[in-house]
Amino acid sequence: MNKLILKFKDTFFSKQFFIFVTIGIINTFIGVVFSYIFSSFLNENLAFILGYICGLFVSYLLNSFFTFRENLALNKFIKFSISYIPNFIIQNIVVLIVFNMMGLHKLIAYVLAAIIGVPVTFVLMKFFAFKHKD
Repeated sequence: MNKLILKFKDTFFSKQFFIFVTIGIINTFIGVVFSYIFSSFLNENLAFILGYICGLFVSYLLNSFFTFRENLALNKFIKFSISYIPNFIIQNIVVLIVFNMMGLHKLIAYVLAAIIGVPVTFVLMKFFAFKHKD
C-alpha cells in the first residue's frame, strides 16, 4: 500500500506533472478559443471536436519538448493521439451533458470538459506515449 501511495505522490506531485498541467492550461486555452471561433459557423459539438484537434497538435509539440524532453516522431505522435482518446470521450460526454442537456453556456462546457480528463491523460502520456525503454 505504501508503494502505491509513493507512486501516486511521485507521479502527481512532480515537476513533470506541473509542467504537464501548465501546458494543459495553454492547450485548453487554445482548444477553447478555436472551439469558440468554429462555433460561430459550425455546430457546437463539431466546433468542440475541431478545437480539440487544434489543441492536440500544440499539446504534442509542447509536451514533447518541455514535459517529456523527447524528439518529435511519428510513432510517438500516434501513441500520444491514442492516449488522448479516453480524454476525448470524457470531454465529449461533458460537453453533451453540460451544454446540450443542462443548457449551460458553451464556454462553460468547453472549460469544464478540458479540466476533467487531466489525470487520466497524464498517466497515459507518462507510461504509454513517452515511456522510456529500460
